[in-house]
Formats: sequence, structure tokens, C-alpha cells
Amino acid sequence: MRVLEATNHTGNGGQSAAVRLRDPAGKRDALLLAATRLFARQGYEATRTAQIAARAGCSEGLIHRYFGSKKGLLLALIKSRVSKEVVELTDQLPIAPTLEAEVLQLVEWEVRNMWNDQDFLRVIISRGLVEPHVGKVLSQAGLSRHVPAFVQRLKHFKQRHPVSDEEMEGLAQSIKTIGLVFGFMRPVLLQQDRRVARKMATTIAKIIGRGVSERR
Repeated sequence: MRVLEATNHTGNGGQSAAVRLRDPAGKRDALLLAATRLFARQGYEATRTAQIAARAGCSEGLIHRYFGSKKGLLLALIKSRVSKEVVELTDQLPIAPTLEAEVLQLVEWEVRNMWNDQDFLRVIISRGLVEPHVGKVLSQAGLSRHVPAFVQRLKHFKQRHPVSDEEMEGLAQSIKTIGLVFGFMRPVLLQQDRRVARKMATTIAKIIGRGVSERR
């Protein structure tokens, strides 16, 4: 289904997709969404810009106007997704009362986020393997996304726990790695039962959180 046709008017009087596509921001978002779906389904190389534009209900020329090229669209997709998710993390997940509980909820959030983001991850990981420039952006803004936000949240517990800045960074990176492995790699790429993968992620999070919390 084309993005343009996805909805009409929302139940709360919001704008329809067709109305949103009249403004530049709406068109840009529609192109990013269409690119994500098509890149994941067909592969980056096989997807033509004309297909992306058609799915988004926009003219093909807008891709070159907003992004410069198909590669520019891919890089914009990565950066846009990262920014959106950091905002969601801050808005939707209150900081837990203890460090152990915070580690657990961040791991659970990241595992869930990775699962929901599987189309996006299929695209950026595959391109990062074959294009050094994309791989660099992927490293800086893709697979490391959320880590700075995790660090800032973990620092709330620094007065109660003797954890150095370097250890905070390592803990945040560990949360990211657990999310990637048990939210994407095992259930999506290796076809492991998602419930089993999620349970293992929770177990590891509890062990790590307990170990850090018990330090004096």
C-alpha cells in the first residue's frame, strides 16, 4: 500500500497522509519510510528511485532535491531514525529508581526496539558491509545509536555507585550489544524463538545490573 493511501483523517481530527504530503517535511518523511520498506524487501541495489517515489506518492525529482541521490537518501534514513529513537527513549522511558532496574529496562527497551526496527537494520547493515562510507556513518550513528543517551541516564546513579566514566560507557555499549544480538541477530537472522532470545537478554541484564549495583 502506498504511503499516500495509508490513512485518510485520524480519529482525533489530525491531518490525513495526503494533507501531510503537501508540505516538504511530510514528503521527506514519506520518502524515508518508502525507502526503508523497499530497501528491506528488494535490497538497496535492486530498488530504483522511481519505485521509492511512487510508493511515497511523490515525484522522483524530490529525492534528488531533498537527498541528492539514492545513497544520500540512505544516509538521511540512518540519521533520521537515530534522532527519532533518542527522543522516544527520553519521552517514553522514565529513569528507574535503581541502577539494576535501569539496566534491565534499557536492555528490554533495546531488544524490543531492535525487533521493531528489523527492516531498517537489514538495510543499513548490508550496505555498511560493502560501502566504507556508509559503514562509517553506520558505526557513528547506526549501531552505536542510543549509547550516548544510555550513558547520560546511567550517570544519574553515579553518586550511589563508584562507576567511572569509562565503565559507564562500557555498560552502555553492553546494553546496545545485548539488544542487537537478542533483539535482531538471533530472532531475525538466526530464526531463534523470539521469546527465548528475549528471556536470555533479560537474564544477562539482571546479572550485569546486579554486579554493578553491588559494587561499593
